[in-house]
Amino acid sequence: MNKNKIIYYAATIIFTMVILLSSGMYFFNHDYIKTEFVKLGYPTYIIYPYATAKLLGLIAIWSPKFNIIKEWAYAAFFFAVVLAFFAHIMVNDGEQLLAIIAFIALIISYIFRKKALI
Repeated sequence: MNKNKIIYYAATIIFTMVILLSSGMYFFNHDYIKTEFVKLGYPTYIIYPYATAKLLGLIAIWSPKFNIIKEWAYAAFFFAVVLAFFAHIMVNDGEQLLAIIAFIALIISYIFRKKALI
């Protein structure tokens, strides 16, 4: 395995773990997430669909086929992570660290996916 693939897989695994943590919180700690969504000004009815979309996006990223869907998933995650970061900044709750980690891992994963030709 070459260096580019190792970097790609490491970054993608880190990103996947952050998104799984996020989705898991949405499903298994719904009451807490509901209060956080209200603080951020988001409607609470999107919690379950958003968590499901995150899981589907991870499936698309890890799928060896469907390159166009994979590109869309990377784009959607890019906007989701950037918007999550700024939402936490705007409400000043200090919870933006995971968004920063996810953003860095996502960018590295995307760049090195192209370099590793996966």
